[in-house]
Amino acid sequence: MLVIGLIVAAFSIPPILGALAEGRAPRAAAIMVLIGGGLIALAVSQKPSGYSINEIPDVFVRVVGQFIR
Repeated sequence: MLVIGLIVAAFSIPPILGALAEGRAPRAAAIMVLIGGGLIALAVSQKPSGYSINEIPDVFVRVVGQFIR
C-alpha cells in the first residue's frame, strides 16, 4: 500500500502543474492525491512503528522484487 500510494501521489504532480499552467482546476489530480495519501496513511497505520525515510527504498525493493519473481 505504501509503494502504490507513493507512486500514485508522484504521478499526480505533472497533472497538477499542467492544470495550474492552463488555468483550470486540477480535479483529477486532486483525486489522485487523495487516493495516494489515503494509501500512505493506511500503510503507516498498519505498521505500529511506522516507516522512516531510510526504510522507503528498502520497501520499494522488496515490493518490486516480489513482483519480478
